[in-house]
Amino acid sequence: MNALRTLSLLAATVTMGLMAGLFAAFAYSVMPGLSRADDRTLVVAMQRVNESILNGWFFVCFFGALLLTAVAAGLHLGAGWRAALPWIVAALVLYLVVLVVTMAANVPLNDALARAGDADRLTDLAAVRDRFAPAWIRWNLLRAAASTAGFGLLTWALVLHGRASG
Repeated sequence: MNALRTLSLLAATVTMGLMAGLFAAFAYSVMPGLSRADDRTLVVAMQRVNESILNGWFFVCFFGALLLTAVAAGLHLGAGWRAALPWIVAALVLYLVVLVVTMAANVPLNDALARAGDADRLTDLAAVRDRFAPAWIRWNLLRAAASTAGFGLLTWALVLHGRASG
């Protein structure tokens, strides 16, 4: 059972870290770079990113972070393992914030950008960009912060778990 506790917490930490890295990379690199590009480049690039990110690897990490953190929390309910539990639960709450923000803000913005259509046929690319980029960037910063904090909490939970295992 201890091996399952360890593996679930380790897998939760890795998937949370991968998601934190993805959101953070968009926050400090991708979107600042695209913000310096012309309207067409930003619109087309984000349309293509939003199409390509919907793949198996993304879904494994995106939903894995949630499910594995929940499993790790459940497996740390027993006596002797509870030192890590508050940290795991706090990470789970932070990742729920990430999910809510993604579903309530970023996905609708992505969908609206897709509905805008082919950038070569749009008459007002600047308006499409202005409806998308500022809000998407703002919400992504929240996802980056929450998932990075969750990753840190799970990392600390691993330390505590290791102490309890020793």
